[in-house]
Amino acid sequence: MNGTQESLPRGARGSGGEFVPDVTGRPVWRLLLRGLGVYLPGWRPPAGAVRVPDGGAGPPAFRTEDGFGVQLARRARGLEPDREIFVRGRDDPSFGIVIAGPAEAAGTRIVDARALVRFARRLTFEELVRADDADSVPYAVRAARAVENVVLLDRAAGVGLCAEVDVRTGIPSCPVFLRIGPPHDRTVRAYALAPQAVRSQT
Repeated sequence: MNGTQESLPRGARGSGGEFVPDVTGRPVWRLLLRGLGVYLPGWRPPAGAVRVPDGGAGPPAFRTEDGFGVQLARRARGLEPDREIFVRGRDDPSFGIVIAGPAEAAGTRIVDARALVRFARRLTFEELVRADDADSVPYAVRAARAVENVVLLDRAAGVGLCAEVDVRTGIPSCPVFLRIGPPHDRTVRAYALAPQAVRSQT
């Protein structure tokens, strides 16, 4: 029996199962542009994403089965990055969050799709829960679970990640890695994964 098997990040496929390298039409891209306007005003936003093979955007970026990840020199807890929460829809809202600050705040040296979404959901819960209002807890829990898009902007390190959660499977992916230029440059470059070569299996 002959067949083909592709090794591609989840969440980067179209309705027919085809690879979708263009992320600019997706909610996570719109969230990125909004986040850049809030936290990096004056920086030139990317017009599109450059396709790179095998996570070839260079260190600290690397490729995982779920898209991009970044490896950090250290991890730190207790850091409080800025964050802005965005809500889409009324009846069944989905939440997006832009996190601006050191990637180390995620508390792990490997920040990939799962780590970033986990961190974003924790921040969303902490932002919405009120210690003096027990009724805020169910809403904060629902909102945290409904986080589907995350943008991390680490200006000091000059990097960022965009994560999205597949609404059907619940599996997160990081389809976009960012290079943030210094103040004298003021550009943001976005990288998306190009499809890997198709492997043939017999």
